[in-house]
Amino acid sequence: MNVNKIALLIGALALAPASQAKDLRIGVALANFDLNFISILRTQMAKEMEKEKIQGQFEDAKGDIAVQVQQVENFINQGVDAIILNPVDTQGVKPMMDAAKRANIPLIFVNRKPEVELSGKMAYVGSDSLLGGRMEMEALAKRMNYKGNVAILMGALSAEEARQRTKATEDVIAKYKEMKVVEKQSAQWMRNEAVDVTSGWLLSGDKIDAIAANNDEMAIGAIMALNQSGKKNILVAGIDGTPDALQFIKSGKLALTIFQDAAAQGVGAVTMAKQVIDGKNSDKFMWIPYQVITKDNYEAFISKNVK
Repeated sequence: MNVNKIALLIGALALAPASQAKDLRIGVALANFDLNFISILRTQMAKEMEKEKIQGQFEDAKGDIAVQVQQVENFINQGVDAIILNPVDTQGVKPMMDAAKRANIPLIFVNRKPEVELSGKMAYVGSDSLLGGRMEMEALAKRMNYKGNVAILMGALSAEEARQRTKATEDVIAKYKEMKVVEKQSAQWMRNEAVDVTSGWLLSGDKIDAIAANNDEMAIGAIMALNQSGKKNILVAGIDGTPDALQFIKSGKLALTIFQDAAAQGVGAVTMAKQVIDGKNSDKFMWIPYQVITKDNYEAFISKNVK
């Protein structure tokens, strides 16, 4: 190749945008593939990456923080362009944040907000957990005519969203003098766990008028336990707006749920990662709004949060 051709080639490379210089690679570390909402989130991110011609590598921590730390370290060693993290433990993220910062790799949290201040090339995409819990309990309290006993099914207490949603639920109940919390226990976000917890409550004999679950999977588990016991007239509410939950709303077994937009969170996480890579993000937070779903409007949500 002569000198002129080499000069032209170098010039063309210099003019090419950074994003076209090489294919972007993003590592995605998710808390648990088995959780319904996380499964939907994963699918949406994969679709968005395919659309944007981004190479994505998805890893499942299976609820183990130590495994997730190792997965993030592996991504860093592989030299990915960014990491999207859905943390197992929102209080245990600092080692991963420090490692990403040392490697100068953007770290985007999705769905579960870290309880450590974000700095440098870090951002969060998701919804406000406190607001979600408040919306759920206010809507449920209205259905209860602002009186009665409430049992709370909590998610994994290692997650900020479980603690914040539970706090919001309790704060709403405390506002109404004829309402009170009679039971509160974690079912780890899981349907089967919620069946066991709810069955135990029913055997204890305490009067329960409503069950507020931190997510839809636990709400569905509560409904299954109520069906098995033959108990009726106990209202159940959840959060997420998953396809399964919409079917229970349609049948009248689930009183309401709070729609958490997995598609918007998935697309937003990929978009934010690209922006941080390019140094174009102006905000560290991308907030995705919630919406209340009842039997009156559930049909409008059927096409959303689909795997």
